[in-house]
Amino acid sequence: MQSPRQAPGPLPPPFLASPDVARALRLGLPVAALESTVITHGLPHPQNLQLARDMEAVLRKYGVTPATIAVLDGKIRIGLLDEELARLARARSPLKVSQRDLAAAVLKNASGGTTVAGTMFAASRAGIRVFATGGIGGVHKEHPFDVSADLRGLAEIPMVVVCAGAKAILDLPATLEVLETNGVPVVGYQTDELPGFYTRETGLRLGLRLDSAEDIAAFAQAHWSLGMSSAVLVANPIPPSYALQRSELDPILARASREAAARHVGGQALTPFLLQRINELTHGGSLRANLELLLNNARLAARIASVMAVKHRQREI
Repeated sequence: MQSPRQAPGPLPPPFLASPDVARALRLGLPVAALESTVITHGLPHPQNLQLARDMEAVLRKYGVTPATIAVLDGKIRIGLLDEELARLARARSPLKVSQRDLAAAVLKNASGGTTVAGTMFAASRAGIRVFATGGIGGVHKEHPFDVSADLRGLAEIPMVVVCAGAKAILDLPATLEVLETNGVPVVGYQTDELPGFYTRETGLRLGLRLDSAEDIAAFAQAHWSLGMSSAVLVANPIPPSYALQRSELDPILARASREAAARHVGGQALTPFLLQRINELTHGGSLRANLELLLNNARLAARIASVMAVKHRQREI
């Protein structure tokens, strides 16, 4: 099993690491990956660009090199320059690129934002082992057979993934069951239950709680040292001042789900539709919550990446 901070060797031509990311990986400095569908499909311009810059700034504040991952002109970019972030944020009709879509995007010289699964795959090829996102995909309530590729990525790619739980629009008990079936440990950060993305609680108990970045890094190393190849999913609750209340959110989620079914919305269009409708019904409250939980996850990922980099250097001495 590779060390969690050891790059697997030269990247093949479709992959291109930015100078900052390449240098950090070469020197064993902390790096954390960021996905880009939140830029291309999650927010309008210019809010999407501001969020991307803010998340990178959070990582840099902790001494961590940000590696925002996206596809630009058929190249799988691991780390973007600011002008490339701006270009992605303004892109018209960008692709939503999951792991299965990477080859097609490369062949078409296309541009797009990478999902959790797409980001994990690209980050892993570069040797990055920490990733901050908002919420993972999972099992949809409307179509139980519609299971996000994120869950397979988590089952197969060794990486610490910091999230605020699965997206609130999903069937959370079923999503948690699929993670368990696939051997993905779900760690509650300073919590005993799965957070609900916009909410801090779901009533779904977790089997493991850890209260520090140091403990999470130690657990991940122990997990991988046993020969496990799955990710370690860290569930980080949204800060209390930005959290929505379950009693208010649950009827809104149900209404958005009914409207999606009535309009026969499915596939990759389902999640954007539901998130947009929920934002409308919460009068912007869900968007404010989404922005804050993303920044909160970046802060925790930065601390974990820093600890892991130190531990890796200590093992090499």
